[in-house]
Amino acid sequence: MQFISVSRRLTERFTGEEFDEHVGAERERVRELYRDGVVRTLWSRKDAPGAIMLIEADDEGAARAALDSLPLARLGMLDVQLFPVGPYPAFFPLGRT
Repeated sequence: MQFISVSRRLTERFTGEEFDEHVGAERERVRELYRDGVVRTLWSRKDAPGAIMLIEADDEGAARAALDSLPLARLGMLDVQLFPVGPYPAFFPLGRT
């Protein structure tokens, strides 16, 4: 299954210095998830500090576990939303969904 994760750094609760302490570990964990095929694509948000990820996982629990393994998430420094996604129905032949 595929999921879209939208995260935002909680800059109203934590300082830039606090984020800086953990950003190296965060980047390394994301690289590991990418290497393992869990993170398929990753974008930086331009509207707020954070990221959008396309995640491949067996189910929502596995996707959430991957996101929870991120250092900033473990420290409560991220607001993370997760959405299951699938093929757009207009691409199916008529009468099939």
